[in-house]
Amino acid sequence: MNATRTAHILIVDDSLKNIQLLGSILRDRQYEISVAQNGKQALQILDTAGALPDLILLDVMMPEMDGFETCQRLKADPKTEDIPIIFLTAKVELDDIVHG
Repeated sequence: MNATRTAHILIVDDSLKNIQLLGSILRDRQYEISVAQNGKQALQILDTAGALPDLILLDVMMPEMDGFETCQRLKADPKTEDIPIIFLTAKVELDDIVHG
């Protein structure tokens, strides 16, 4: 990331409450924010984006395409494979944590 540029974070979550909370915190810290409400929308945004985000905050439990499948697709695409991803989840089962 260039020191003169604000970091860009993509929030992918189906909960508007979570998006509002994360967005508010991150904007207060001067981050540029993009939002997708599901995995398919995130992939579409990234496919057409001129500039890719520096980080993706990715919910695990979403309709249509969960966070795990979204992550697999992102890591399989040379264009997005190097973008760091942080999973956001309320899941606490060991299998889910290991899967992530």
